[in-house]
Amino acid sequence: MEELKPKTGTEATKSGGLGETIRVIIEALLIALVIRTFAFQPFNIPSGSLIPTLLIGDYLFVSKYAYGYSRHSFPLSLAPFSGRFWGAEPKRGDIAVFKWPRDNDTDYIKRVIGLPGDRIQMHYGVLHINGKPVPRERAGMFESRDSFGRPARFPLYRETLPNGVSYNVLEIGGNDAVMDNTPEYVVPSGHYFMMGDNRDNSTDSRDMSALGVGFVPYENLVGRAELIFFSIEEGVQPWKIWRWPAEARWGRFFQTIR
Repeated sequence: MEELKPKTGTEATKSGGLGETIRVIIEALLIALVIRTFAFQPFNIPSGSLIPTLLIGDYLFVSKYAYGYSRHSFPLSLAPFSGRFWGAEPKRGDIAVFKWPRDNDTDYIKRVIGLPGDRIQMHYGVLHINGKPVPRERAGMFESRDSFGRPARFPLYRETLPNGVSYNVLEIGGNDAVMDNTPEYVVPSGHYFMMGDNRDNSTDSRDMSALGVGFVPYENLVGRAELIFFSIEEGVQPWKIWRWPAEARWGRFFQTIR
């Protein structure tokens, strides 16, 4: 019978060190996967549809538990079930991440405006819910860029939903742009009506075309936007840390999202 020789101290250390490193890496990846799936997932903002609330270059955490879990809560939406468990209804005014209903894959982020059964309509830039205009008042001007990338100032309005949630909306094209006058939409059961705060530069539920958003199924909700943890000027890669002193938006770090 072949005699098994005990490993020397050096051999044992090398073998144990490699195995321990692999184990720690696997455990760290599993912990990160669990946190990403069930607690918080980071997202970044690539478009201006929620200006002035969220800016291009904002990085934020989204709570995955806020609305419960569907297959879209899991990586690549691979969970083999339908519907939601531990579900909670979104509130009017929440900023929510959801899967685009046209492909059930692309992540979108908008504000929840209409709940199941609501009647939603835009009339000369004024939001109407169930036949009543949503109160809004001028809130100054917002510095942004026009369609040619030139610095410009645009009017801001403070909008207050029926449940008291209040936020600013941006009107780049005035109150008579393409999506400022719409038919009345009736939100189906189990669906939500989503809109961007940048009213004239947002593809949202007002667009029922094949390239629009339309009504968003409850199952497609991924989570609620909670906190901006990092923000940097548009076009600047966050890994270029030498540009942080001049380009990072320090005042937006760790801001809660409303």
